[in-house]
Amino acid sequence: MEMTATYTSFVALGDSFTEGMSDGLPDGSYRGWADLVAARFAAGTPGFRYANLAVRGKLIRQIADEQVETAAAMSADLVTLVGGLNDTLRPKCDVDEVCALLARSVERLAPSCKQLVLMRSPIRRGPVATRFLPRMEQLFSFIDELAERHGALAVDLYGAETLGDRRMWADDRLHLNAEGHRRVAEAVWQTLGHAPEADWTRLLPSAVPPAWAARRAADLRFTRQHLVPWIGRRLTGRSSGDGLPPKRAELLPYEG
Repeated sequence: MEMTATYTSFVALGDSFTEGMSDGLPDGSYRGWADLVAARFAAGTPGFRYANLAVRGKLIRQIADEQVETAAAMSADLVTLVGGLNDTLRPKCDVDEVCALLARSVERLAPSCKQLVLMRSPIRRGPVATRFLPRMEQLFSFIDELAERHGALAVDLYGAETLGDRRMWADDRLHLNAEGHRRVAEAVWQTLGHAPEADWTRLLPSAVPPAWAARRAADLRFTRQHLVPWIGRRLTGRSSGDGLPPKRAELLPYEG
């Protein structure tokens, strides 16, 4: 029987998805899927080290230029790289260029670690996502090719129906909530060969759709609090991550 690989260190690269933005904890911090995976390893591995270089809003070129070399130099056992989805949501996006930058990043990271993990990111189903689906699917197909070429693992979150459920997403409709992050952590855990702790693909029970008035109020609140600021940043070339440091910039012992 093949033994599951042992990891003593973990570095996560990416944007807000890997930074772990969600509904947030009482102290204002976030605890995303990468933190949950690190906590699981730390529980059984004394001295386990963890770094999270992700910064919200980063495009693939920024991830390639600002995070990849730093991560490669850390020589961690386990590395996760998730990026490119932010690019596909921009009005002007050259998907071929996005894929080329992703390939450059994988070529640098794969030899530097014991196991590289890539992901087909989850999306919330809706009119916005539908508009950009051809770009996303081109990117995700390329991620599968990259994983096969470089011996990386690819976690298919895009194909998971449960992660398209609006109840897995925070009020901003861009980031997973705590339950969504918990399920992604479980998906990564199982992809790495560990025994399941839960069925991360299990669909939520059917729910009674909210009344029209409640849906309308939620849409207006979302537009005012999240959509308008997001459009404003796009029009002015700003990012929610401008000036922010990585979540956990050094590969240090982590206790979860």
